[in-house]
Amino acid sequence: MGQGISRRELFRILGISGVAAGVGGSLASESVFADPPRTESGFTGSVIKDHVVQSTATCPTVVNGEVVQPARKLSLLGSTDVLVVGGGSAGVAAAIAAKRAGADVVLVERYNHFGGLWTGGLVLVVIGHMVKGPKQVCMGIGEEMMRRLEKFEGGIMNRGPGLNPTVDAEALKFVMVDMIQEAGVKVFLHCWGVDAVMDGDSVCGAVFESKSGRQAILAKTVIDATGDGDLFAAAGAEFEHRTYNIGLVSRVGNLDKLDAAAAKQSPKPRGLGSATPIPGVNWVNMLGPETDGLDVAVLSQLEMSHRRFIWETVQKMRKTPGYEKASLLETGPQLGVRITRTLAGVKTLTRENIRRGERCPDVVAVGGFTKPEGEEWHIPYGVLVPKKVDNLLTSGRCISSALNTADNIRLIPVCFATGHAAGVAAAVAVKDGCRPREVEIPKVQQILRQQEAYLG
Repeated sequence: MGQGISRRELFRILGISGVAAGVGGSLASESVFADPPRTESGFTGSVIKDHVVQSTATCPTVVNGEVVQPARKLSLLGSTDVLVVGGGSAGVAAAIAAKRAGADVVLVERYNHFGGLWTGGLVLVVIGHMVKGPKQVCMGIGEEMMRRLEKFEGGIMNRGPGLNPTVDAEALKFVMVDMIQEAGVKVFLHCWGVDAVMDGDSVCGAVFESKSGRQAILAKTVIDATGDGDLFAAAGAEFEHRTYNIGLVSRVGNLDKLDAAAAKQSPKPRGLGSATPIPGVNWVNMLGPETDGLDVAVLSQLEMSHRRFIWETVQKMRKTPGYEKASLLETGPQLGVRITRTLAGVKTLTRENIRRGERCPDVVAVGGFTKPEGEEWHIPYGVLVPKKVDNLLTSGRCISSALNTADNIRLIPVCFATGHAAGVAAAVAVKDGCRPREVEIPKVQQILRQQEAYLG
C-alpha cells in the first residue's frame, strides 16, 4: 500500500478543532499534529500511558452466590437540552428537528452508523407513506432525506406518486451524517443506552456503556428512539412486552451477470429478492419466527441460524442453471427485530383509529399504507408521552399502539414522522420551561409545518 496521508493532513481534512470541541476537548498545542515514528508497515502508533492498572474498586463481587454491583460515581459525558437515545430513522429525525427548533441536542447511537433497520438492517424499501390519490403523507425530514438521495446516482429508485422507493443504504448513511453535521447535532456513536438518570418521576439523563466505560449525559428532555423502549422501561414507564417475527435481511449480487438464456429455462430460485438502486444487486427480506426480541439467548441463536439459512439458500441458487455467478453480497449488520416493547401512553393508537382514518386535534404526524388505497390517519401527540414518567418522549416503533397496528406503526416513514414530532415537542418543552406533557400543541404543530411536516 502507498504511504497515505499524515496525521496532520488527516486532522486538517476532518477539521480536527471541530471534532475535539464536539467531545468537550481542545487542542492544547501544535505537538498534537506531530507524526510519530512509522513502523516498517507504514502504520503509526503512540503510547498514551504505560504501566496502567485499572482500579477494581467498583467491580461487581459475589455475595452469597449473587453478583452485587457496588455504588459508584459516573463520569459525565456531557449535558444538553435534548438527548436523543438511538440513531435510527426516528432518532435522526428527532435530533435534526430539535436542533432546527433551537435546542442544543446530543444524539447517541449504539452502532457505528445512523439509520437503524433502514440502513444497518437493510430494510431498503420505503412503504407506509401513501394514501388514496395517490398522496404522500409522511413528509418533513424523512422526505428531505429522500430528496437528497435523488442527487446521487444509485441513491434511490422508484420515486413518484403511488410508488414505494428503494434506497441505497450507504448513500443514506452519508446523507444522514451530512444532515446531522449541517444541523450541528453533537454525536456519540458506539454508545449503548443502558439506564435512565432519574429525579423522582422525572428523567434527567441517561447512562451509556462504551469503550470509554460507563458514563452519563444529563438533559432537560430525553427522547427514547431505541426502538425497543430501553429508556422508558429503565425509567419505570408502563409498557407492553410483545413477541413478533424476527428476520435477517441480505443482499444478493452479480444478478446482472447471469446467463439470461439458461436462467429463462430454469425455475426461478428462492431468495432472489427485489431490486435496489445498484445494478445487479437485490435485497432479500425474511419473515423469521415469532419470538422475544429482548431475549439475548434467542437473538444469539437467530443470528447464527439465519446466516446459515441465507448462505445455504444462495448456494442452492448458484446450482441453478443460469444463476451460477450469483453471490451473497451482504447479510444485515443488524438483526431484523420488529417489535418488542410498546409504551403505555397518555393515548393509544388502535386499528380502528387507523381504519376509520380518524382525525384528532393534537395530531403531530400522519400515517399511510403500503399501497395507496386507504385514507390518511392521524397520530396524536399523546402516543409519544408516558402516562406518568416526565421529561421523556418516545418515537418510532415503540410508541403507544395496539398490537394489531404494528404493521403500520413500525414502518420507516411513520418512524421518521413520529421522530420528527418528538424532536420538535422536546425543543418546545425546553424553550418554554415546561414538561413535555404540558407543551402547547398548536406551537408544536406550527413548527412542524414550518419544517415541512404534513399534518393533514
